[in-house]
Amino acid sequence: PAPPALLPYVPRLSPMALPGKLTATTFALERPHCIFQQHSNASDAIWLVVAFANASAAFRNPPSRAEVPLYQQLPTRGSYMTLEMAVGTCSCSAPSPAVLRVGADTACGAQAGHDPCNGPLPSPGPYRVKFLLMGCQGPKAETSWSEPILLRRASSPSAIDPSPVCGGSSAVVVVSSILASLGAVLALAVLSAVGAEVWASLCHQGLGIDTSARRSYRTHHILPTLPLPTGCGGSPPG
Repeated sequence: PAPPALLPYVPRLSPMALPGKLTATTFALERPHCIFQQHSNASDAIWLVVAFANASAAFRNPPSRAEVPLYQQLPTRGSYMTLEMAVGTCSCSAPSPAVLRVGADTACGAQAGHDPCNGPLPSPGPYRVKFLLMGCQGPKAETSWSEPILLRRASSPSAIDPSPVCGGSSAVVVVSSILASLGAVLALAVLSAVGAEVWASLCHQGLGIDTSARRSYRTHHILPTLPLPTGCGGSPPG
């Protein structure tokens, strides 16, 4: 088969200011928007390839979905594929902005390992990623590899100095203690006042709760899931 087309797109972290865009086990990628349009049809799927930076050059595109490397193979193989998406997820008409959070599925460790999984990344890396368009006959198009992505490192408890900083006068220590005590008293007074106001409001309403006023915590920037294609002679994996 002909090699997949190389598209002029380099994956990158989302440019949006997001909380937790880069953590010790996850990172948030920009969605590849409107780049596979001329190479895809309804039966294709878009995959994300994740590899250790020093193993990306050795990665070989799988000839079919049955040979996609799994998340559980990352420690030994150095790469895996995840986030299988319908082509429409990244089409020109798809809503934007949106991100793809790599490493978000904490249930991967409990799975049998037969299906692709988006599990937490096991080390800071660095990692490289690319997007791969897969059709019924194999790979059709791919992006370039990203620049190395280094995750945050958790601070070691041994690196924290438990001893107090010396050199301050006793007067400074006394003043700091007094200010801390006054701050605690003030905070307690504010909390008491707020609690009393809330209780009075609830009593006035007969302790009723308006379910229509509940806040939704659904994040607007996470990509919605679309049904995977079924045009290759079978149904999408469950």
